[in-house]
Amino acid sequence: MRPRTSALVVAACAIILLLPGSAAAIGEGGERGSGSSGNTDGNGKVSAGVSQIRISQVQGGSSGNRGNLAPIDTDWEPPACWYEPVFTPEELKEFVDRTGGHGDVGIHQSWYGKGLWTDHYRDGEVQDNMDDDRTEAEGYKNYNIGKGGNFWRSVAPDDSHPDSWDCGRIMFWAPENQVPQIPNAPTPQMLAEYAYEHVKVPDTEVEVRPQTKSTVNLPTWVWLDKGKFEDVVVRAELPRTNLYAETTAHPVSLTLEPGTEDAETFPADGTCRINDDGSIGTPYRKGSADQNPPCGITYLRASDKPYQLSASITWEISWEGTGGAGGDLPDGTFETTQDMTVQEIQSVNR
Repeated sequence: MRPRTSALVVAACAIILLLPGSAAAIGEGGERGSGSSGNTDGNGKVSAGVSQIRISQVQGGSSGNRGNLAPIDTDWEPPACWYEPVFTPEELKEFVDRTGGHGDVGIHQSWYGKGLWTDHYRDGEVQDNMDDDRTEAEGYKNYNIGKGGNFWRSVAPDDSHPDSWDCGRIMFWAPENQVPQIPNAPTPQMLAEYAYEHVKVPDTEVEVRPQTKSTVNLPTWVWLDKGKFEDVVVRAELPRTNLYAETTAHPVSLTLEPGTEDAETFPADGTCRINDDGSIGTPYRKGSADQNPPCGITYLRASDKPYQLSASITWEISWEGTGGAGGDLPDGTFETTQDMTVQEIQSVNR
């Protein structure tokens, strides 16, 4: 881990965030990564989340218990850091004059004291970037007022992540309606990956027959009624740019893990495809006790204590965004478990 800056330039996990009509040094308030505006303290400073990205649920997942997806590819991670526009020149001047210049100019670099801000952004003094090469950041005259554009600053949901140091530039200016052509500048795909972590899908508690109790050597039927699962679409937009992405989670299959090796699954691999109407498997019908279900389990040994039946839905993830961009992201899963008691009875009247 690289050392953080010290003395007047103090390291902090806080990030400056500009909301309409105000700007602030970010402390403990707000939900990280949510884009939430948080609360205003007694000094008029706004506590807020790390990012200004706006997240909205466009379709699906609006009722009942929901949860976040876990990527099947365990090596995949969402972006560790990126840059966002936060101040117009006029807004930056107002922030410095109003707060006395207390806040972050980068993920790992905070300035406490008006002089540091005015030296660089008003009077043109060169400062160091916190990148690998410790490059120099040229100063600005009078905050670039009159030139339009925005000042951009680095963002990281987790400033302790090693890759957060890849966004080591201190806050810099870029012309209006231009996304800077630098590493870790935002892209539609980056927004799609950010939205991935905000996809909420319904839980996967399945219908079983018999309920809560199964019988050794007799099939347990598993199913979900139609309409339980539908596509979930989450939109991510970055203000002050024309960048957006919509990330879509499409349910494709249910995987059953009986909770014991002494069991057989139907199909044999334990994966039941989701039907076109959003249903899974076939509901149990009277007289079907001796038939193999299209989706289900046969337990071969009674349980001393309930087995933990795991049911996980696999969701295919795709995205589309600004300029017709699009593609796929790693499949995700959401898993729930429920108790299954297996009794030692060879026949049963259902």
